[in-house]
Amino acid sequence: MNVKNFLERDIMDIRILEKSRKMGYIFDISYRGTSFDAFDEMAGKTTVKGYFKEIMNSLGFTWAKGIQQGGRTDAKVSGNNCLYVSSAFSGNVQKIVSDFNQISGEKLKVTRVRKTLPNLIFPDYAEGRKYIYRYPQKKILKTPEEIEKTCREISGTYDVSRFTDAKGKELKEHIRTVNVVFENGELIFTGDSFMPKQVRIMSGYLLTGELTALPGKFLTLEKVILKEEILKNIFIEDNSIKIENVEKIERTEDKSLYIFYVSADKKGEVIGKNGGNIKKLRKEYGTIIVREI
Repeated sequence: MNVKNFLERDIMDIRILEKSRKMGYIFDISYRGTSFDAFDEMAGKTTVKGYFKEIMNSLGFTWAKGIQQGGRTDAKVSGNNCLYVSSAFSGNVQKIVSDFNQISGEKLKVTRVRKTLPNLIFPDYAEGRKYIYRYPQKKILKTPEEIEKTCREISGTYDVSRFTDAKGKELKEHIRTVNVVFENGELIFTGDSFMPKQVRIMSGYLLTGELTALPGKFLTLEKVILKEEILKNIFIEDNSIKIENVEKIERTEDKSLYIFYVSADKKGEVIGKNGGNIKKLRKEYGTIIVREI
């Protein structure tokens, strides 16, 4: 998908992006589920989102709207997840990450941060998720052959509502695509989307023969797979381009969108009379957003 369609999908306009000071930030995080009561923010509870927000805000990195996620995990489930926010932060985000990790201890770490477009519906850009359930061998009641056979039987695209809880059954959409394999004593689940407690209940069915949710502490969200359209629209700083009065240039990985950062008193010169300068630059580079710093 080219950047024009990408922007249109999210009802964005180049002029709006030029006037805004916001950018989207994807924080890849790794957390130990047993250190948290839940994933989403809850009053009086230690949660993944709440802990992330508390530390980030204390470091001066703030945002207006809520935190979005690549995958929502049950209580006590560990994860290699990603969180997305839109922020007008203008400082050194890598220092923020370094300071965050010093404060957060071992229960939650930021492993990477990527800059992208703001105001996205981020879960729409998660193409798939991979979970691994590691149950103690002594608790497994089925033979490997039985487990492998059942893995094949429950893999596919179908109504998976038998493998969710009452909350999941209330959802409008029950069709999911899932693939399950049993390797080295571990259950590996891959799919586009999962219903509440689906992986844990499937694990119970596979390993014990019961439609019961096994404990979350043995489950890990191993990976969130993002769609190519957002990966192409990750911004990186480009120091190879030198343009008079432009202090910094960022571009998407696929070079379909550039952001020129200029001081307010030089913006007119960069744009030129009747937009002459910026028109020439756009012929050379394509879509350009000019932002004041």
